[in-house]
Amino acid sequence: MSWSWYPSEPRQRRSTMVRDGLVVLALFVLAWLARGVFRLVDTLSAVTDAVNGAGSSVQDGFGAAADALSGTPVIGDDIAGALESAGAASGGNVVDLALTGDTAIHRLALLLAALTFVVPALILLLLYVPVRVGQVKRLSASRLVYRDEHEPERRRLLAMRAAMSLPADHLVKFSTDPIGDLVRGEHDALVAALLSEAGLAPAQLTTG
Repeated sequence: MSWSWYPSEPRQRRSTMVRDGLVVLALFVLAWLARGVFRLVDTLSAVTDAVNGAGSSVQDGFGAAADALSGTPVIGDDIAGALESAGAASGGNVVDLALTGDTAIHRLALLLAALTFVVPALILLLLYVPVRVGQVKRLSASRLVYRDEHEPERRRLLAMRAAMSLPADHLVKFSTDPIGDLVRGEHDALVAALLSEAGLAPAQLTTG
């Protein structure tokens, strides 16, 4: 059985294509929103960058002082070592904290962006895809069952099916007297109603 992805009946075909397009557009919008969330949250890394800069400045200051005193006789090396240790304990810790915060912010930005896209996209697809798959299966089965609708006996049977199973409000769109058409052997309107309800256009049915 070949698959029919879209109805061949013009109105239903346009409607289905519009719905598919809206779903794709919604996914693009969600991706755009997720990107915006990531960029917004990631801007918080500017705070850790500033802290990192301050810590580096403190560490560099102690390092410069240590270099200046390192040549002092007797106690120069001891003071230089103490200053370098103080720089590492103060400014170095601040730098490490800033780097840790920066990593956490990036991870948070990625997580929130993923949640912004994945959760609503998953809900949308779970609601729409099964309906769309069901439509494709019905279209494909209808093309198989209603093929060769131009054969007189097949048209009579299809007309009977239409008259007995389709809603009255659908039948009257094609005939003012559906049952009378069946009695008189006038099958065109009934067959057209059946095919339209299935989403098929008679000229586009397969034969054989």
